[in-house]
Amino acid sequence: MSMQKIFSSEQVRKADQYTIRNEPVSSADLMERAATACVDWLFNRQDIEGKEVLILCGPGNNGGDGIAIARMLHMQRQKVTVFVPDDPDRQSADFTLNLQRAIGCGVNIRSHDSFGINRVNNDTILVDALFGSGLSKPPEGKYKDLVGSINKCNCVKVAIDIPSGLFADKPIAPSTDTVVKADYTLSFQFPKLAFLFAENEYYTGDWQVLHIGLHTGFISSEPCKNYFVEYDDVKALLKPRSRFSHKGTYGHALLIGGSKGKTGAAVLMSKACLRSGAGLVTAHIPACGHAIIQSTVPETMASVDENENECTQVPNLSAYSAIAAGPGIGTGKNTAAMLKLLIQEASAPLLLDADALNILADNPTWLAFLPKGTVLTPHPGEFARLAGKTSNGFHRLELLREMCIKYSLNIVLKGAYTVTCSPLGNCYFNPTGNPGMATGGSGDALTGIITALLAQGYNSTEACILGVYLHGRAGDLAAGEYGYEALIAGDIISNLGKAFVELY
Repeated sequence: MSMQKIFSSEQVRKADQYTIRNEPVSSADLMERAATACVDWLFNRQDIEGKEVLILCGPGNNGGDGIAIARMLHMQRQKVTVFVPDDPDRQSADFTLNLQRAIGCGVNIRSHDSFGINRVNNDTILVDALFGSGLSKPPEGKYKDLVGSINKCNCVKVAIDIPSGLFADKPIAPSTDTVVKADYTLSFQFPKLAFLFAENEYYTGDWQVLHIGLHTGFISSEPCKNYFVEYDDVKALLKPRSRFSHKGTYGHALLIGGSKGKTGAAVLMSKACLRSGAGLVTAHIPACGHAIIQSTVPETMASVDENENECTQVPNLSAYSAIAAGPGIGTGKNTAAMLKLLIQEASAPLLLDADALNILADNPTWLAFLPKGTVLTPHPGEFARLAGKTSNGFHRLELLREMCIKYSLNIVLKGAYTVTCSPLGNCYFNPTGNPGMATGGSGDALTGIITALLAQGYNSTEACILGVYLHGRAGDLAAGEYGYEALIAGDIISNLGKAFVELY
């Protein structure tokens, strides 16, 4: 599976050096590519004509990028001022080269000391080129003061490579004083891992990846554990259907869910499972949900528990090609006993969600008995109950990786950029989805989608990656129609067909 890799800062540095040696291209010309990509973005996305661009540069190559951007804007008759440090001893070779070029072209160059928020108005675009992803400690002294001044400016702020003060591969101290708060971040060639964690959205704003032609041979051969899923990746996963297929070709899914007052969870699971291509769907529900499931989802068959209000039995599993359990089942003693028996008896691919995860958290020794490849789909709170509390996204990701490797699991950790982690410890971040999907039943729909794909013969990791993408894309289509606030889980399900069609 070939996907967009998320390289560490050290790997990006190696990619730069490999490209310089093997393309070959000079480091200064590689910087020209980066600056050109930024200038193109500024003209295409910010409508900068008639506005003033102020660029604050540090002494390293990130500052060199900023000066090159200033020169290119100046050559296109754009009003631009670049602010540079007064410490020539710290300047990188490419910074110095670009500074000389800018001076020769007549770019308006000022020292850091002459920058202040009085230079900024609503039409200003402020470009942060102080420090790139190679920064290893928070800005100090005058650079910390500059970051503070940038954050006080009431204008559009664009960070080059990464907001200055943010680390690509490790958490920052919880302080807004040492990190630029950007409206846009322009990252070169790869996303940064830090961009994918909730605590950093405040700093990165809307981030973009600009391709600058780093060597594809190095990129494809360099080992990586983190990936960013793209449209072409999921399109390649989707299996074509044969004209001579029938309902038996696409599997029989068993969905165990619902309890008194929560039969809707089973309804949503069933609808999503059917809309995601399962040939047959059976819902195992308590007796109180029998009439509900039969009337609301007539395409679903019902397996009725002997208990009126909760699921307490494991039906005969021999007919099923995939099994899901958890949404709406509650955490009662009899239901927990049912789940334990299900774990022991399941031979088809198994997915556990919602209350099944809460039961697991109460009985952590059961994790060792989960069938290899089992899918768990927790939200952050459920994951914390399973794996322990964490203080930042980096720590949570490492716990996720460790848990998947230790127990041979696929875990879908839900949220913005929902991440699927495989039993090998590979993490796949999803690009689709929106805040409108933060609504009851959204997770039940995802359970139905992934279970349908498992029933159709997708392996567990593929089913998670494809299912998460489709779920998020259907949510995006629904948000386009209803907005964020009005979006409900049923809207996600009703847009699954359009999400699938986009992949044909």
